[in-house]
Amino acid sequence: MNESLGEVHSTVTTAGKTGWRKLLSFLGPAYLVSVGYMDPGNWATDLAGGSQFGYQLIWVLLMSNLIALLLQSLSARLGIVQGLDLAQASRNAYPRWANLPLYILAQIAIVACDLAEIIGMAIGLNLLFGLPLIWGISITILDTVLLLFLLNKGMQAMESFILSMVFIVGLAFLTEMFIVEPSLHDVLKGLQPSILEGNALYIAIGILGATVMPHNLYLHSSLVQTRKIERTKKGIQESLKYNLIDTVVALNLAFFVNAAILILAATAFYKNGYFKVAEIQDAYKLLENIFGSLAPALFAIALIAAGQSSTVTGTLAGQIIMEGHLKLRIQPWLRRLITRLLAIIPAFITIIYFGENYLGALLILSQVILSLQLGFAVIPLIHFTSDKKLMGDFAIKPWVKILAWLSALIIVSLNIKLVYEFLLTWLSGGNNWWVIAILIPVILAIIFLLLYVSFHPLFKKSSIIPSNVPHGKALEIPEVETVLYTAVGIPVDFSSHDKATIRHALLQGGKLAHYYLIHIVETAGARYYGDKVLDFETRSDEDNLEIYRQNLEKLGYHSTVLIGYGNTARAIAKLTNKNNLDLLVMGAHGHKTLKDMIFGSTLNSVRHRVKIPILIIR
Repeated sequence: MNESLGEVHSTVTTAGKTGWRKLLSFLGPAYLVSVGYMDPGNWATDLAGGSQFGYQLIWVLLMSNLIALLLQSLSARLGIVQGLDLAQASRNAYPRWANLPLYILAQIAIVACDLAEIIGMAIGLNLLFGLPLIWGISITILDTVLLLFLLNKGMQAMESFILSMVFIVGLAFLTEMFIVEPSLHDVLKGLQPSILEGNALYIAIGILGATVMPHNLYLHSSLVQTRKIERTKKGIQESLKYNLIDTVVALNLAFFVNAAILILAATAFYKNGYFKVAEIQDAYKLLENIFGSLAPALFAIALIAAGQSSTVTGTLAGQIIMEGHLKLRIQPWLRRLITRLLAIIPAFITIIYFGENYLGALLILSQVILSLQLGFAVIPLIHFTSDKKLMGDFAIKPWVKILAWLSALIIVSLNIKLVYEFLLTWLSGGNNWWVIAILIPVILAIIFLLLYVSFHPLFKKSSIIPSNVPHGKALEIPEVETVLYTAVGIPVDFSSHDKATIRHALLQGGKLAHYYLIHIVETAGARYYGDKVLDFETRSDEDNLEIYRQNLEKLGYHSTVLIGYGNTARAIAKLTNKNNLDLLVMGAHGHKTLKDMIFGSTLNSVRHRVKIPILIIR
C-alpha cells in the first residue's frame, strides 16, 4: 500500500539517539508547517488589523495561535499513532460521495493560499524591479518549473534558505517593535476579548484563516511520518512528546513575528491616524528605521521567499489531499500547474476590472476563504483523534477534547456570523436574484455537508485496520509450469492487472527461476524522502507483497519482495539493475496519450532505462 508522502516515509532515523540529538532528530515537520504561518497572507491581515483597529485584535491573533497549537498537535498525533494523514483518515471514515466535496473544499483552500503567494511574489517583484503587478503575477507561472527543479536538487537546502529569509524579516520586525516603543498598557489591553462586528469581524476571520490553515493540518499529519520510530507504546509516546515540543516552539516563533507586525502597524499607522494606509506594499516602510534604503529590497526578497516556501507546502498538501480523498495520483508538475492557474485567474480579473489597488483586499479575502474551510478539516480531525477504537491508549484526554470542540465551535460560529452578515447585506441591496437562486442553495448544501461530517462518525466508527491501498487487495495466483528465465522481475500495483502479469511471468521462468515482486511507493512523501518514509501505507504495501510471496511459495515458486520509492520508472529500473534481473514482466494499463501526459508513461520510461527484455501484458 502507498504511504502518505511515500517517497520520504520513515526516512529520518530517531533510534539510538539521546538528549539533544534525540530532540533534533524530531525537529523539522512543524517548522516546515510554520512557514505557512508567516506568508504574505499573514502579513496582509496583520497589517490590516493593526492599521484599522490598533491593538484591538491582538487577542484574536493569540487565540488563533493557541487554536493552531492545539489542532496541529492533534494532526501530528493522528499521523504518528495511526500512520495516516488526515485525507486518508477521512476516506476511511466517510463514504465516497462525501469525500469528493471534502476534496473540492480542501483544494479551494489550497488555491486561496496559493493566491496569497502569487500576490506576495508580484508585490515583491514590484518593490525590487518596479515590475507592474500584472506582469509579476504572470511570471509566477514559471515558478512551477523552478520549484520542481529546486526540489530535485535538494529540498533541505531550499528550506534552509527560505527559513533564513523569513527569520531575517521576523527579527527585523521584532527589533523595530522595540525601537518604536509601543504602549505596553495598550498592547496588554488588546489581549482582552471584545465583540467583533462588521469589518473587524472580517479582518479577525482573515487572521484566523491565515493562522490556522486547513491544508497545514493535512500536511502536518503526513510530515510527522517521515520520522522512523519504534512502533511500541514507549516509542509512540516518545514521538508524541518530541513532536509536541517541535510544534510549540515553531508556532510560537511564528506568533511573535505576526504579533510584532500587527503591533508595528498599530503604532506606526493607527496611532497616527492612517487607518487605511497599510497595504502590504507599504509594509517595508516599517523597516526603514533599521535598514534605510535597503528596507524595500530586503522586504521584497523575504516576501518572495516566504511565498515560495508556502508554495512548497501547498504543493505537498495538494498531493496529500488528492491521493487521500480520491485515490488519484497525477504528475507533480501538472498538479502544481493546475493549482497555480486556478489561483492566477482571480488575480488577473481583479487587476483588469478593479485595478491594482484592490489586490490587498483580494489577499485578505483569500485568508477569509481559508477560515471558511477550516470546519471541514478540524471536525473530522477531532473525531479521529478522539476515537479510542482507532487510537487506543493514545486517544486524546477529555479535557483536550473539550478544548478542541470549543475551538471548532469558535471557528464555525465566527464563520456562520460572517456569512449571515454578508447575506443580509446582499439581500438588502437591489437586483439580488443571484443570491437567492445560486448562493443560498450552495450555502445550504455546504451546511448539510458540515452537519454530516460532524455527526456521521458518531454513528459509524472507522475500521480498526482501514484500507488505504489505492489499487486493491492481493489476488490469488493459479499454478503454471515452464522454465525459461532465472531472475524475473514483476512490478505490481495491487490492481486487477496483477493476476495476468504474474501468471505470464511464471510461464516464462517456471519453478526453477527466482521471482522479484516489485512495488513502488510513489506518494508525495516517497518522492521527497525516499526509503526513509515508513507510514501506514508503506507497511500495508509490504504486507500485500508478502501475501503475494507466500502465495507463490505455496505454489512452489521462489520469490523476493522489493520496494522502491519515488518516481516509478526510475525506481523499477534501479531495482532491476541492482538485482541483475534478466526479464521484466509488466502490465500495460492501456492509457491513451492524454492519460500518459497526466499520469506518466511508466512502461515507455522503463524501456529506455533497462537493457533486458520486457514482456508487456495487457
